[in-house]
Amino acid sequence: MTDSNSFDTASDLDGVDDFTHAFFALHHGLPRQAPGSDASTRHLLSLCGPLPERPRVLDLGCGPGRSALLLAAEAGAAGTGAEVTAVDLHAPFLDELRAAAAARGLAGRVRTVEADMGALPGEGFEDGSFDLVWAEGSAYILGFDAALARWKRLLAPGGTLVLTECQWSVAQPSAGARAFWDPHYALRTTADNLAAAQAAGYRVLGVHELPDSDWAEYYGPLAERVRDLSATGGPAMARALAATREELDVRARHGHEYGYAGYVLRPVSAGDGDAWPARPETAADAAAVREINLAAFGTPVEADLVDALRADAAWLPGLSYVAEAPDGSVAAHALLTRCEVDGAPALALAPVAADPALQRSGAGSSVVRALLSAAGERGESLVLVLGHPEYYPRFGFLPASHFGIRAPFEVPDGAMMALVLDASRPVPAGTIRYPDPFGV
Repeated sequence: MTDSNSFDTASDLDGVDDFTHAFFALHHGLPRQAPGSDASTRHLLSLCGPLPERPRVLDLGCGPGRSALLLAAEAGAAGTGAEVTAVDLHAPFLDELRAAAAARGLAGRVRTVEADMGALPGEGFEDGSFDLVWAEGSAYILGFDAALARWKRLLAPGGTLVLTECQWSVAQPSAGARAFWDPHYALRTTADNLAAAQAAGYRVLGVHELPDSDWAEYYGPLAERVRDLSATGGPAMARALAATREELDVRARHGHEYGYAGYVLRPVSAGDGDAWPARPETAADAAAVREINLAAFGTPVEADLVDALRADAAWLPGLSYVAEAPDGSVAAHALLTRCEVDGAPALALAPVAADPALQRSGAGSSVVRALLSAAGERGESLVLVLGHPEYYPRFGFLPASHFGIRAPFEVPDGAMMALVLDASRPVPAGTIRYPDPFGV
């Protein structure tokens, strides 16, 4: 992948210095060095939750600083802006950033540092130095797992890590897509990356799948630059142009198979794991589960659905979970029951409910994560949910249409989602058949 910090496409070429020079000549002055947009940056920022009035932000692999400038102007409580330290290895990009910051009146808020983001200098980068660590389009240079491990120490208590990662958006990528990506970078799925983040000690605050328009913001100007430079330069520029044309061509042919996603992560603090312990429901929880669903939805529809599913063949003992409040009461509930996709077994996640007084506390997320983990341990491979497209992706859900799965009724594409628990098994395509109590 060619972005402002990447030389990997040149690693096997003779004359790396010439290629690197050509690579940067090709990218200088472009508005972006990786897929992204101001809208996506703002959305990822919104998923971080409350920030200090003037947060300390570290932008790693900043390139010419599109994100750094936005964060300097808008991050912080009430959008008051941030103090941004912007790191990149390429000095001319930092020159561009300083000039842009001065032009926008942000020079006092942006400090540039020419350094390797994988080996940061000691001074100014001590443990706990930043409220927000940001890396759009650059974490892959270290690798997702290495970035999670190395950058965690930089976060102050309650701090947040935001990074974007290129990943597969289908369960079985084609040979053509793999032929391009496998030699450059081993892409994974959202579920794989979420599992890696959780294993590294992070809590997932949100996941944002970058839209195709974010790729156009990067590839549109880059394609124009390729056309402008096609008749110029020597062998090194010819190689850089050829590598970039190949990347553009692969995106045109296989772009539906991969994409970028932004991850908003916060290190788990001592005691976080025990705040909302989740477990399978017992018979003694039935009344409390009904009350939680009545309170959460304001109608008896979902509460009645749970009761009806308990008496249906679709009920799977052990896959109705509750999260407990500190006093032992039921704080949230989530349920998985058997459904089918063209005759193949799957699971339906519904309903999910949290005590309204405890919403946004993490209780709902805790019970969903525990339930999905339990389903995976039982050997289930596919979960389907109809829900909010900005909530469920944090657990790894993608639009079901990516897998050729559709609802038996009209529904917005982004609201019908699927999570593959076992990527080694084929994902069925077709229409979902819900249990009879759903009434569809």
